[in-house]
Amino acid sequence: MAQIRGTAGYNLGSSSQNRFGVGAGYTNMKAEATDDPSPLEAIRAQTSKIEDWLDTLSEPVKPYLPAIGRFLIVVTFLEDAVRILTQWNDQLLYLHDYRHFPRGANHMFLALNVIAMLICSTMVIIRKHSNEAVAGLLGVVVTQALGYGLIFDLNFFLRNLSVMGGLLMVLSDSWVRKKFAPAGLPQIDEKDRKMYLQLAGRILLIFLFIGFVFAGDWSVSRIVVSGLGFIACVMVVVGFKAKFSAVMLVLILSVFNVIVNNFWTLHEHHPQKDFAKYDFFQILSIVGGLLLLVNMGPGQFSVDEKKKVY
Repeated sequence: MAQIRGTAGYNLGSSSQNRFGVGAGYTNMKAEATDDPSPLEAIRAQTSKIEDWLDTLSEPVKPYLPAIGRFLIVVTFLEDAVRILTQWNDQLLYLHDYRHFPRGANHMFLALNVIAMLICSTMVIIRKHSNEAVAGLLGVVVTQALGYGLIFDLNFFLRNLSVMGGLLMVLSDSWVRKKFAPAGLPQIDEKDRKMYLQLAGRILLIFLFIGFVFAGDWSVSRIVVSGLGFIACVMVVVGFKAKFSAVMLVLILSVFNVIVNNFWTLHEHHPQKDFAKYDFFQILSIVGGLLLLVNMGPGQFSVDEKKKVY
């Protein structure tokens, strides 16, 4: 039976190969072609070496990476709460005069936002009731966009999509760390939801960089940074060497943040000081989401995970 399915029954052994001129030369060429790596494999090999080096370099801080990431994600909400409290009268005046909030409603709007941001941010940091905390902060993002009339501002919209992506990474991280599921509940549903959240978080995180690309004046350095960032964003979305590309985005955004949003150098009454401070802390939140991505990995809906399977 083996001969019927093999080459022996058809006299196609090594002697017949030589008879048709197919011998050792063809075998060697085939082996060389197989050994020649594709461009994708070459990139994978190089980035793997960089990832190993980064893992070795970050070994001392790796246990603290999730805590740092979660704190950075909510730091924009903490700063926003402090800003509202320190500018309470100005906020009330803006909501009443420009957004036409009735008196009393503007007080309620600000108070609920401050309470929600402080409580939910604290719960995210201490890893307690993460589901409710993330839902509360997502509600703050939506209500502030509507309340301040910024929902149709493209830059604001893209930035807040990235903040929401970071919050989804927090939620996914909390599910990853669950030790058990309640009896009687199918665990596969929890696993599937985690995979979808990681995918959605990865996609949303890159929208901040899209806003950066289309805002401001163009220059040679901006084109280079935008090109590198675009490549890293694509790698994050598809999950190809996602940890390496997330680290690249962290470095790019951190340098950009310090150079462009340096609010500490502006005069106290400079008209752009509050905007620069707001942008600075929002970028820190996206950096926190990227750090969680570095810590958790891209999840099962990614090229990296599919490569492990096949």
